[in-house]
Amino acid sequence: MANIGIIGAGSWGVALAVLLNQNGHQITIWSALEKEIRVLIEKRELPSLPGVSITENSLVTSDLKTAVLEKDVLVLAVASAYTRETAHRMAAYVVEGQKVVNVAKGVEKGTLLTLSQVIEEEIPGADVAVLSGPSHAEEVGKGIPTTCVVGAKTQKTAEYLQNIFMSPVFRVYTSPDILGIEIGAALKNVIALAAGIADGLGYGDNTKAALITRGIAEIARLGMKMGGKLQTFTGLSGIGDLIVTCASMHSRNRRAGILIGQGKSMEEAMEEVQMVVEGVYSAQAALGLAQAYGVEMPIIEQVNQVLFHGKAAAEAVTELMLRDKTIEHSDLPWE
Repeated sequence: MANIGIIGAGSWGVALAVLLNQNGHQITIWSALEKEIRVLIEKRELPSLPGVSITENSLVTSDLKTAVLEKDVLVLAVASAYTRETAHRMAAYVVEGQKVVNVAKGVEKGTLLTLSQVIEEEIPGADVAVLSGPSHAEEVGKGIPTTCVVGAKTQKTAEYLQNIFMSPVFRVYTSPDILGIEIGAALKNVIALAAGIADGLGYGDNTKAALITRGIAEIARLGMKMGGKLQTFTGLSGIGDLIVTCASMHSRNRRAGILIGQGKSMEEAMEEVQMVVEGVYSAQAALGLAQAYGVEMPIIEQVNQVLFHGKAAAEAVTELMLRDKTIEHSDLPWE
């Protein structure tokens, strides 16, 4: 049995807390939001995860020191925009070599750092890993079979975490490609916004398939230029996560995109979804990375135009369709 601190009590943090508790581990759940803490203590579940209950032997606290000290593993599950601030607060209590698993998905605006890089800046002594893949909290919390990948710097850490998370309903693979996992996880949210926008415009399956296929091509181009591996982008945290996020109504990014496609502003869509829409935060960072690495990412560019520059969604789709003619795979030779 491991002693695990869940840092962040949103849907994903709570779903993982339930999973890990069922695996036999001792769980402490922390939130900076007093309202969240009160709800979890009184009702033992979140309104966003009905029917997913936290057992009485799981401690819920607003004291970060209690959640971090003497824990074998810390699962950092706050929204990406709050990763640096939370990691900074955790640093005072984290000991050398303590395992911190980031499960949020995003790239920090401004610095263009992945979230694991942000955590390493704030907690230099931590053994930082990531967990990602096609995994809606609503399904994981209910024990619906799910598969993810854990990325770590050493095989020893990856396999340790694999054993911690693995269950009959939660299969975990290991990978050394932390960077590739995080780039796939962050950028798929932007492509999911585009897929939702297409749905909101009334487009069909052909359009969705095109966005998924060309979206992963864009993500892989950038990710490989940054040092990620092609195999990662064809795997769970790449095409796997992209498919589920573009296709499911559990996806807050897709839901927000649908509202934008129907004519609402980005701000109106985020307010109606009433949850953090990570793709909005990642879109500008993704464009910044594309420019920094000299990578062409037309879908990412058009999403930014719609979100932040008032471009009509239908016009953005037309521009994508009428781009200069090109070959699908430039590395395939003609006979």
